[in-house]
Amino acid sequence: MALSTNDLIAGAGEPLLGAFNALDWTTLSPMHGRVDLTPLVSASPSISTAANTVQLTYERLSAIDRSQLVPQISEPLSRALGTLDNFRIPLRAAADASRVLPSMMGSDGPREYLLLIQNNAELRATGGLPGALAQLHIDKGVMQLRSETSGASLGRFQPPVYMDPAERSIYTDRVGTFISDVNLTPNFPTAASAAKAMWEQRYGEHIDGVVAIDPVVLAHLLESSGPIPVAASKGQREDTAKLPSALSADNVVQVLLSDAYLNIADNSSQDAYFAAASKSVFDSLSSGKISGEGLVQALVKSAQENRLYVWSDHKEEQEVLKSSAVGGAVLGATAGGASFGVYFNDGTGAKMDYYVRREVQLIKSCSEDGYSNYVVRVKLTNTAPSNAAVVLPEAVTGGGRYGVSPGSVQTNIVVYGPSQSLLNGASRDAEQISFGSYTHSDRPVGIVTTKLSPGQTGEIEMKFVKVVQSALPSLVVTPTAQPVDQVKLPVQVAECE
Repeated sequence: MALSTNDLIAGAGEPLLGAFNALDWTTLSPMHGRVDLTPLVSASPSISTAANTVQLTYERLSAIDRSQLVPQISEPLSRALGTLDNFRIPLRAAADASRVLPSMMGSDGPREYLLLIQNNAELRATGGLPGALAQLHIDKGVMQLRSETSGASLGRFQPPVYMDPAERSIYTDRVGTFISDVNLTPNFPTAASAAKAMWEQRYGEHIDGVVAIDPVVLAHLLESSGPIPVAASKGQREDTAKLPSALSADNVVQVLLSDAYLNIADNSSQDAYFAAASKSVFDSLSSGKISGEGLVQALVKSAQENRLYVWSDHKEEQEVLKSSAVGGAVLGATAGGASFGVYFNDGTGAKMDYYVRREVQLIKSCSEDGYSNYVVRVKLTNTAPSNAAVVLPEAVTGGGRYGVSPGSVQTNIVVYGPSQSLLNGASRDAEQISFGSYTHSDRPVGIVTTKLSPGQTGEIEMKFVKVVQSALPSLVVTPTAQPVDQVKLPVQVAECE
């Protein structure tokens, strides 16, 4: 599979995955599931040369004083600079990615990755509770899924594993105490390093990196592979009799996030089914059932929806990852400009988030002081049936064990504003309310808790003022079971005199 500069430019929105496209997935075989790393290793010098050429050209053209030029020259020059500026940073990132991806895929020796399969029915900031875990072994492009287990099996860590004091003050020690809570923080590098420490402490096995996905990622993969059978274990067959014998792109999200909990009685069996379904999808990947093109399309789509995150314990690799969307960092380069984040953490202690419909919208309001002001509007609706307490099992409703009435949903809404901006108030259903106010590095953070009964809708607004960034705003939202375009609404701009 050849990689051209045009390919890189076309994939500039996600350069890490653009370089990933250079791997030769056509060599996947049913016996070995091997990915040929040679094309990317060979292409890396050319990619770096292209990146250096674009950067040098940009710097030389930028040094020209355009004020002294006639319009016939200055205007094309400005357009050329704009085009080069759009590509120079993504192309540099692609060059960096082409340098580190082979080693991440085991070209220099075996790699061990911890795979977190997030459950969007019980939300955490990066997507969902890590209910199913697996160890992914990669050696010279050969992938094997090993050591599948549940998050609950790791138990409690006391004392908690290390975490950043600033994040501890916002999200408490739970991030370092239970693997199911490592992603209460939306900052994936923190969540991943905590998960790595827990796995290594519990099992004594070194972990080189952490990858997080959710059932919607599995759906994207199944779009390419077609339906795959799921083999229940002997003890599960009675519980899973009402579930489909095969998973497809159309049913996998509903089966894993809803139907499994309606039909499988105990938590350990639910986790086992979740893990078995995920393994079936990965087996289809290693068998070559998913085409190379289909795999790349699934990964790119997953990354664009913030459903795929990757962290590496190797410094050079992490430097590349943290500036990419798949790095999941809420600080640094990926949080530049007028960046907002809206994240959801379940407070019900159950699987009710499957029934919540969400809408998130940025509203740019008028300002008289030269700064921008924004309102972040979050609308949640509990679509569970009115008799949810009766018709839904305790595994779904929580049975009230954490103080939330069965059928109701409690959500902790975490909102990040742009760097250096100020959080200036919050309201619930148009009434001013108190809220938790924090700072994560130089980003303001507000937290509000909502509780909705079946059929109830609630609307939260948070106002951010003195936003110094003039660029178009960006918004990251916790991925849920809903399609992203139904959750993230277009930015609304107020008409100012």
